[in-house]
Amino acid sequence: MNMELTLDLNKRYTYADYMTWLDDVRRELIEGFIKLLPAPADIHSHVSANLTFQFGLCIDSNDCGCHLRVAPYDVRFPVDGTDDKKIYTVVQPDLCVICDSSKIDKRGCIGAPDLIVEILSPSTALDDFGNKKELYQFIGVEEYWVISDIKNVFVFLLKDGEYQEVAYSLDDESMKDIEFLEIPVSVFPDLKIKIEEQ
Repeated sequence: MNMELTLDLNKRYTYADYMTWLDDVRRELIEGFIKLLPAPADIHSHVSANLTFQFGLCIDSNDCGCHLRVAPYDVRFPVDGTDDKKIYTVVQPDLCVICDSSKIDKRGCIGAPDLIVEILSPSTALDDFGNKKELYQFIGVEEYWVISDIKNVFVFLLKDGEYQEVAYSLDDESMKDIEFLEIPVSVFPDLKIKIEEQ
């Protein structure tokens, strides 16, 4: 369905409002305020497909009970209860891994996934390193990845309620002869995800 909506970007909305917006525009709500999501660039889609394959293969082969979800997929963060009118934050991570099946319902995930991956676009960089990082830390996402320009991966691991950063970079002088990065995944101790320059 494609219908024109007029929404006030300065107004605070709830998930109940969000569910009435039956158009083709991708949006998130961050504490009730709309954030528009542009269509991803080709490289973004390529990286997402590659990561989906690697994570999916690991989850399938280990029969670990975890679930992989990719955008567009709603992740709702309840703070004051699970009623739709009390939820003010809904995000669509590029990828997320959810190991607690009780958090999954027919509308997406409610609560913190175990791992979230965001692939940077020029229009999302400030949010992914700022608002979203703070939000994911606050809500209790154990592991948060930000992938920037395929040469740099920033991994944030939750420890004592705060993120500890580990950075991986093909731009590093010590990595000049390396063609790809291997990033360990804390929620799957034996897994390393391969990321190579495109």
